[in-house]
Amino acid sequence: MTHATTQAPAESVAAPRSSAPRSSARRARSPLHGGPLAYAVLIGATLLAVFPFYWTLVAASRSNSELSSATPALTPGPNLFHNIGEALQQAEIGKALLNSLIVSSVVTAGVVLSSTLAGFAFAKLRFRGRGALLALTVGTMMIPPQLGVIPLFMVIVKLDLQNKLPSVILPSLVSAFGVFFMRQYLVQALPDELVEAGRMDGASLLRIFRSIVLPVARPGMAVLGMLTFMATWNDFFWPIVALSSQNPTVQVALKSLGQGYVPDQSVVMAGTLIGTLPVLVVFALLGRQIVGGIMQGAVKG
Repeated sequence: MTHATTQAPAESVAAPRSSAPRSSARRARSPLHGGPLAYAVLIGATLLAVFPFYWTLVAASRSNSELSSATPALTPGPNLFHNIGEALQQAEIGKALLNSLIVSSVVTAGVVLSSTLAGFAFAKLRFRGRGALLALTVGTMMIPPQLGVIPLFMVIVKLDLQNKLPSVILPSLVSAFGVFFMRQYLVQALPDELVEAGRMDGASLLRIFRSIVLPVARPGMAVLGMLTFMATWNDFFWPIVALSSQNPTVQVALKSLGQGYVPDQSVVMAGTLIGTLPVLVVFALLGRQIVGGIMQGAVKG
């Protein structure tokens, strides 16, 4: 009887110990759910992010007098297509859209390809002076671009490229930020074993880059491509120096809208709406890859 009574407490004590790991594992596997405060913050942040686009639509569909009133309207009006027509007449928006599309596409392709090649070299290849070259590349990001405008313009004039699209494309084909971004991405996303396996199979560096690096780097390339496209599309400083109003990009063309004694803000907003649509289309096409690349780059290991 004594032996039976001494074993009962031991079994009752051991039972909670065995259930504790199961409960912690169940909590680890269960998805996280945000409370009402989290949803309220997210909804508020979404509304703040969407409101500028909505106000652009509202301003582009109203008259200038309505926008200047003490209580401006907060709903779209009937003048959207009229204001768009005025914007197309005042500036060469169609030609500007085509020029911006050419410049942004070529610059994006060049930056993504060169940054992926250089990022792979800095991340996985061993060569003399790798650290110094990487530090020099990153150090160029600290130099304000305004300091190089005069020497760059002198080079463009020597090459007879002023007022031509190559004057905007060529200085932007390589990006120090893109090289650093792809280097950091490939350090985490590309295992060394894959590169070594390709070498053991007798593959050249070009074959390894094409068959191994590019599939792994695709999410990061999508993120870099989107950032580069947006930055090039919205660039105003260098295009206004290198190009004229006869051969403009979108941002240069928007400068000539609504000019007069009283600037017509509705026409300016209509032109801005036209210039914003291509960026939204690109984001819609690459949105999933961008989010996936950001999430994959945020998780180490």
